[in-house]
Amino acid sequence: MSMPAYRYQTRHVLTGDLLAADLPLSDVEFGLALNAAGGLSATLAQRFAHLLPAQLDPGNTVLTAERDHTLLWGGLIWRAEPQGSSYPIEAAGWGSYLHRRHDVHGNLNGRGPYTHADPCQVIRDVWSYAQSQPDGDLGVTVDSTASRAKAGTPAEPFHTDWWEAPVLGEVVDDMTQIEGGPEWTETTDWSTAAGRPVGRIRLGWPRLGTRRTDISFTSGINVATTVPVTYDADSYAQIVIAFGAGEGRGRRRAIDAIRNGRLRLEHVLDAPAEKSNDRLAARARTERTSRQILGQVTEIQINDHPAARVGSWQIGDDVRVSLHDQWSDFDGWCRITGWTLRPPQGDDPERITLTLARADRFTYGG
Repeated sequence: MSMPAYRYQTRHVLTGDLLAADLPLSDVEFGLALNAAGGLSATLAQRFAHLLPAQLDPGNTVLTAERDHTLLWGGLIWRAEPQGSSYPIEAAGWGSYLHRRHDVHGNLNGRGPYTHADPCQVIRDVWSYAQSQPDGDLGVTVDSTASRAKAGTPAEPFHTDWWEAPVLGEVVDDMTQIEGGPEWTETTDWSTAAGRPVGRIRLGWPRLGTRRTDISFTSGINVATTVPVTYDADSYAQIVIAFGAGEGRGRRRAIDAIRNGRLRLEHVLDAPAEKSNDRLAARARTERTSRQILGQVTEIQINDHPAARVGSWQIGDDVRVSLHDQWSDFDGWCRITGWTLRPPQGDDPERITLTLARADRFTYGG
């Protein structure tokens, strides 16, 4: 099987003008994540230093990565500085831009405050606000996904104050942390209308991804190496005591517990903003279920194989994982929470690393 071909290009972030059609990078690694911006690291050899800063201007340049003419990654270069005989380059996905921007008007310039608002709409408003400011338009689009989660109440609307200049990326983080709230990741697509690659924020509710029965990761077939399965009781508990809003004797409390023949272990869940007894009880139950799971597969390296081709999976997918070696004996559903791809380098083959979590650790709004 022939080695895949990779190509890296840079463009001016505002105009889309092509700066470098085939950037000579080495030691490349890039990937995506759940509820976070992806990342890319690489090295530019010293003999290509003349490319700086015209074609690698940090904070003003989009970098894209293609594999066999398929666009896999895009984002912004944030650092490119010499170290000895090379130029390390660091880039991050589109979502990283919001962590360099602030709400300087308050309530996203009149889009808030929010009462019983859909967190998906708040995330869209954040991007709309950021890109409506002068020289702030990346051309990023946000999915039209809707959820039944709620941000803000009549008693306590969700708001952002100009005198605190909140970081826009943290407002998005707040929306994903709402109980039963949406999830997000990012992709890069070619826009025929714009004539350039553009970022897309994928919103998922009640979840991103789906349970996949058409692909699998199995020892001896497409799993190359694995981090050993861990059995860690530090976070194990059959009893969860959840505390909600209020103080002293008036504080809301919910306890969810089972007996299963194991030593009693307890965990306290602090949710000071939770005013609903039913929601607090549901959170305690979810936390208890999650903390009863022993045996975690956190990372595997896989090969490009018909059992799961590169690009066939998405962030958030549940995939069957079967690991059987001298350290591991595991067979179960795992959720893909991130992936990193390292292109072939010299004699080193292509390396694909997946970050995983037990699928039964997750609960979703609905």
